[in-house]
Amino acid sequence: MSNRILMASTGRIRTLGRVWRSVALLYALLIFLSWPCAVKLYIGALFPMSGGWPGGQACLPAAQMALDLVNNRTDILPDYELELIHYDSMCDPGEATKLLYDLLYTEPIKIVLMPGCSSVSTLVAEAARMWNLIVFSYGSSSPALSNRQRFPTFFRTHPSATLHNPTRVRLFQKWGWTKIATIQQTTEVFTSTLDDLEERVKEAGIEISVRQSFLTDPAVAVKNLKRQDARIIVGLFYETEARKVFCEVFKEKLYGKKYVWFLIGWYADNWFKIKDPAINCTVENMTEAVEGHVTTEIVMLNPETVRGASNLTSQEFLAQLMSRLGGKNPEETGGFQEAPLAYDAVWALALALNKTVAPLRAKGWALEDFNYNNKEITAEIYRALNTSSFEGVSGHVVFDAQGSRMAWTLIEQLQGGSYKKIGYYDSTKGNLSWYGNDKWIGLGPPADQTKVIEEFRYLSQKLFVSVSVFAGLGILLGIVCLSFNIYNSSVRYIQNSQPYLNNMTAVGCVLALAAVFPLGIDGLHIQRSQFPVVCQFRLWLLGLGFSLAYGSMFTKIWWVHTVFTKKDEKKEKRKHLEPWKLYATVAVLLAIDVLSLLIWQIVDPLHITVEKFTKEAPKEDLDVLIQPLLEHCSSEKMNTWLGNVFIFFAKNNMFALCLGFFLAQFLNEVLITGVLCFALNCSTVLCMITAPVTMILSSQQDASFAFASLAIIFSVYITLVVLFVPKIRRLITRGEWQSEQQDTLKTGSSTNNNDEEKSRQLERENRELQKIIQEKEERVTELRSQLAERQALRSRRRPSVQNQNQNHSVPSSQAEPPNYCPATDKQSLPPSFSNSSNLYQGEGKLSRNNCHNSRLPLLYK
Repeated sequence: MSNRILMASTGRIRTLGRVWRSVALLYALLIFLSWPCAVKLYIGALFPMSGGWPGGQACLPAAQMALDLVNNRTDILPDYELELIHYDSMCDPGEATKLLYDLLYTEPIKIVLMPGCSSVSTLVAEAARMWNLIVFSYGSSSPALSNRQRFPTFFRTHPSATLHNPTRVRLFQKWGWTKIATIQQTTEVFTSTLDDLEERVKEAGIEISVRQSFLTDPAVAVKNLKRQDARIIVGLFYETEARKVFCEVFKEKLYGKKYVWFLIGWYADNWFKIKDPAINCTVENMTEAVEGHVTTEIVMLNPETVRGASNLTSQEFLAQLMSRLGGKNPEETGGFQEAPLAYDAVWALALALNKTVAPLRAKGWALEDFNYNNKEITAEIYRALNTSSFEGVSGHVVFDAQGSRMAWTLIEQLQGGSYKKIGYYDSTKGNLSWYGNDKWIGLGPPADQTKVIEEFRYLSQKLFVSVSVFAGLGILLGIVCLSFNIYNSSVRYIQNSQPYLNNMTAVGCVLALAAVFPLGIDGLHIQRSQFPVVCQFRLWLLGLGFSLAYGSMFTKIWWVHTVFTKKDEKKEKRKHLEPWKLYATVAVLLAIDVLSLLIWQIVDPLHITVEKFTKEAPKEDLDVLIQPLLEHCSSEKMNTWLGNVFIFFAKNNMFALCLGFFLAQFLNEVLITGVLCFALNCSTVLCMITAPVTMILSSQQDASFAFASLAIIFSVYITLVVLFVPKIRRLITRGEWQSEQQDTLKTGSSTNNNDEEKSRQLERENRELQKIIQEKEERVTELRSQLAERQALRSRRRPSVQNQNQNHSVPSSQAEPPNYCPATDKQSLPPSFSNSSNLYQGEGKLSRNNCHNSRLPLLYK
């Protein structure tokens, strides 16, 4: 009984358990059915697992990691599930075209496309706008993809290759470089990068002085860089070509303390140590050539320990990625460096899609309503991506107006064979984080070009002082001669030589010698702003000085020639020369010269010109060149003006020389000989030799100055010595007395004494002497008539011819008075009796010397 009861109880318990299990299963089923189902959104992706860049090997696991985290988050797309449909594009545009067709025309509809390589992204992004699709790349760096007109719906987490350029420009500015050179491999990505760099450096005031490119062999391009003295060189080429370039760099010695190379930072760390059969340089050669170069690389892994949108730090992300890769060597896994970009690309898409849910719901739309004809949903996704900003494992994620990622740039330098981080650059904020551990082969960053030191060539001071001493002595001599001529202007010998013209000659000589001083003044003595004034002093002192000297001598020769070539009586040849004619002639010649100089200064004024010579290398091992410079006083048509001025001088001098030779034959006198010496000296030395020689020697400051200044000094010394020394010597040896021969050569007035009292005294003496002469002449006439009467009376008394012959002599009682001279014998008369007109000057006045000579002989009874 009890057994039955026990068995019945057991059966009821089992039945009750079945009921409870059924109820529980039913409850669970009800709960499951009441839970809302997630809507799947499909992403069509092309991951290159092979080909030129097998980046999908690491980027695909990273993207799947991000999808798992996103789908497990309840705060991001809670009603949706992201699913990745991916293919291997092999980084081939042709293969990508076929796969794109499959993605578009095979269900389900893809809301976003994710290509990898730049070449594939170009194809996909250009076609995607026809299907209103957003294209989001994780591995494309081509600058061409930044063209919004061509790729209107394109975004990428991989920064453009041009993002290196703001960092490069910032470094150029930091190190003070304003001139750079570039060498590039002729591919689209590097050409676009270089075009962008050229625009940026131009805005920064930096010049690209040399731009070289090559296809496969960089030898010629590197030689051109060396030939054009490139110092700061930006290299844009792939890793294989980089080894070729630096092998040529080693051969051309285009490395060391004078050069800095900027390279792309995504090469392998040991790229220059890899043996390459395409080059014939050793590892040691390559290591020596690349030492000290600088690289810029996009920061693809956040260097800071920050938890971003995925709640992972960069190091935690790397640990999980390594776990997914199953312990593969990162260096042998394609796309390992770009894996953080693929990871953040998925997160950027998820956050952008999550941001569009509310706006679409307000419009009555949902993400699952997307199709290839729906532009509204595409526009919302575009706006959400364009305003994205979050912290990812690769750093701060934000996009510019062209859809390119704005990221930090890592700056490294090869030091001792290994790369060292020397700084970061945030292009969004323009902030440079500098570690200060940059290291240079020389004392510091090299110059961007061979430093050229401008060095002016100055006149030798020893030469200048020596010549100045001679010029000063010449000026002193000129002043002495001028003073002598003025002091002795009343002396008849000085008066005969036209003292006023001689004074002008002395003044002209002093001015010409004074021009020697500004001729030797250069930038060593005065400031550059004062140099034009010195130029004017040179021209005017020299021009006026020689105009006075030449004009005076030319005037003297011309008027002497005019007087002695007249066909009149001899007395006309000795006619007095009016002084105003002489001065007017000098004034005309001086006016012509002044007018010429004024026209020159108005039409083509003198200014400073700097002549550059061939650059010279100093003896020391310095990275500098000496640029010799020489300052000149010049004008646009300097040779034309100088030629006209010297031709004018030469014509006058040659004409004076010819007249001088004629007069030397006509009158062989000392005065004419001095004039000939002066004219011959000036014409030969100054006009015919000095002018052309100084033009030829203009680039040799010492020789040019020495020749020009010594020619001036020589001609002036000759002039002063020939013109004044004979007069000084004669007056010292003979006093004021003049020879009779010298009296006959007077070409000017005998005296220019303006003393009224002296003139009146001479007039009185003249009248008294004329009265005495008249009385004496009357007495002579009376005596002659008496003599004639006596002779006639005596002849009548003679009885015969014999008696006449015996008595023909005059009796002693009737002899002539003492000191008597017959009127017909002028040689025995005193000079004053030979011709009474000799007692008078040009205006009928008797000179004091002639009066004195005629007094004693005439005072007889």
